[in-house]
Amino acid sequence: MRRTETYKVQGGANSLWHVYKTVSFWKIVKCFIFIQIGRITPFMGLKNWIYRTFLKMKIGKRTSLALMVMPDTMFPERISIGDNTIIGYNTTILAHEYLIDEYRLGDVKIGNEVMVGANSTILPGVEIGDRAIVSAATLVNKDVPAGAMVGGNPMRIIFTAEEMAERRRKKQASGKEDV
Repeated sequence: MRRTETYKVQGGANSLWHVYKTVSFWKIVKCFIFIQIGRITPFMGLKNWIYRTFLKMKIGKRTSLALMVMPDTMFPERISIGDNTIIGYNTTILAHEYLIDEYRLGDVKIGNEVMVGANSTILPGVEIGDRAIVSAATLVNKDVPAGAMVGGNPMRIIFTAEEMAERRRKKQASGKEDV
């Protein structure tokens, strides 16, 4: 389930046409500049400092946002990422969506020790639970349970937390790399 706030627009034009009534032009400029710097910064500590300091994102300890990750350019302060999480190359994290007659805002909460594969898109209003795995190129359009592995477009659960634990147990018992 996605938790978003919906705001109707008036005036016959689509909601994005009214963007500067919903968010300041200068805020977007500031966010865009610092996001572009962060996207290409190779140093995780510096990147996290930029995002925490200038964009007010909540980013946990030892969290890594890979090259070209794209946080929301309008409402980055609505994104929180836990400790020791990896967000893969070119992933987009959205906290807003502009539609024809309305726009929606929603907090994005990504837990601790989460792995998000490259080229994924996370929509506003979703939560990704601790130790979840999101496979590459996934559209995260609903909550991801803690410990689960999900993937696809639309996203579906591939393994539950219990199934993942069983796979790890079998892997350790057999001493093999892949089970």
